[in-house]
Amino acid sequence: MQGLADFLKSIGAARFGAMIAVTAALIGFFAFVIMRVTTPQMTTLFTDLSVEDSSSIIKDLERQGIQFEIRNEGSIIMVPKDKVTRLRMKLAEGGLPKGGGVGYEVFDKSDALGTTSFVQNINHLRALEGELARTIRAIDRIQAARVHLVLPERPLFAREAPEPSASIVVRVRGALEAQQIRAIRHLVASAVNGLKPQRVSIVDEAGQLLADGAATDPEQAVGDERRINFEKRMRKQVEDIVSSVVGSGRARVQLSADFDFNKVTQTSDKYDPEGRVLRSSQTREEQSMTADNNGQVTVNNELPGNQQNNGVAAKDQSKKTEETNNYEISRTTKTEVTEAGRVNRISVAVLVDGIYTKNDKGELAYTDRTKEQLDRIATLVRSAIGFDQKRGDQVEVVNLRFADAPSTAPIGEPSGFLGMLQFTKDDVMYFVELGVMMLLGLVVLFLVIRPLVKRILASDEVAAAISGVLTGPAASEEAAPASGQPMLPSGAASAIDVATIQGQVHAQSVHRVGELAERNPNETVAIIRQWLTEPAK
Repeated sequence: MQGLADFLKSIGAARFGAMIAVTAALIGFFAFVIMRVTTPQMTTLFTDLSVEDSSSIIKDLERQGIQFEIRNEGSIIMVPKDKVTRLRMKLAEGGLPKGGGVGYEVFDKSDALGTTSFVQNINHLRALEGELARTIRAIDRIQAARVHLVLPERPLFAREAPEPSASIVVRVRGALEAQQIRAIRHLVASAVNGLKPQRVSIVDEAGQLLADGAATDPEQAVGDERRINFEKRMRKQVEDIVSSVVGSGRARVQLSADFDFNKVTQTSDKYDPEGRVLRSSQTREEQSMTADNNGQVTVNNELPGNQQNNGVAAKDQSKKTEETNNYEISRTTKTEVTEAGRVNRISVAVLVDGIYTKNDKGELAYTDRTKEQLDRIATLVRSAIGFDQKRGDQVEVVNLRFADAPSTAPIGEPSGFLGMLQFTKDDVMYFVELGVMMLLGLVVLFLVIRPLVKRILASDEVAAAISGVLTGPAASEEAAPASGQPMLPSGAASAIDVATIQGQVHAQSVHRVGELAERNPNETVAIIRQWLTEPAK
């Protein structure tokens, strides 16, 4: 303890405080580095969470004792990367996240005994709107959605009930396609009884009307969509078959289709006079007979039931036969309905690049394709689009050099050991962070610790030298034979040692004074001025 106390006294209070401060700073720095390195890598658990879902998930994570981070005002929750999959399955088991809004779970905790029909109807409407909003959010590019339904009740003594309607507000990433907008309208209309797709309005977060709630859906928009989809499908088919010949990215295809959206209904009747068929037949026979009474008109002849003279022979007798036949002429009735969307004509323009080969210098040399190759490509295109000359289809295949030449070094997927070095962005950032911390540690080691250790060792050497001088010539005489060097006179050796030690102490003192003057120039100037003003003694 006495030696430690003497060592601390020899160091001095200022140097001892500096050593304590540097030691504390080093301990804090390395503690931060160790904690940062040992902290698990965080990754996203869920994004775009509502306040209710975020609160429920945080409460569940705190109950499980899992470390987490909250970002973007609670809409993003970060958890350790090695636990994200298990946590998602665990939270899904508890029905989290619910997706915001209120769904059919509103009926789980409701007391049906004291609930009126009005409250039940309101809860049913809320549940239906919440479930539709969740379903719409499941569509790609849609971040959030809100649904409002209007389900009017049928008035008493009314023949016609008012039609329901719906309005939807969505927040999207990018832009929705026409097919997606129509799919949302049909989805909502199919889920609500009596709702028509034309009665569904859709608005985005910028206030732009994506679909109006008009009574009729414009048929022209549907026709344009059919034409665009047809052109896209045919263009892809042509590009695939041409690219397989000339190479990927070395062909450009433009296809235009002319559609006829007129719906035609045609009815025709055809009669065949040779094909007669007996439809009905009617036969009628009449027979009459007249007797001779000499032209006398008597009462007896006019009485009913008059007994004629059987002996008198009949003088006049007639018979009439009539036959009527009705024939039906065969007739054929033909009704043809031509739906809208017929293809009137297809025009295709195909631009293909030439052939690139390496010359003697290793450079790419361009060569045009032959007419035979172009004709074969045109034949393939005609077969792909269903070419019809009577319809007026056109196919043009042109060979021109593209502005950008193909790359000579194909990029392949790394395999083997290189395939194992496929790092994600999070891994790269983690390694960069470790590298920066190691660099800072080396800077602190060489610029702070190393000079401090050198200064302490230099102080120990000076103290040892001073103690050797104070011990006298005995130590020098004992050390000289051991070193194997010739001994000097005791007085000369002592003088040399004292001069050396004094020079080292003087140089160190001058160096310290210079450092103090550089650090505190104002105080140094004030001290020198005070020395100059003091009277000589």
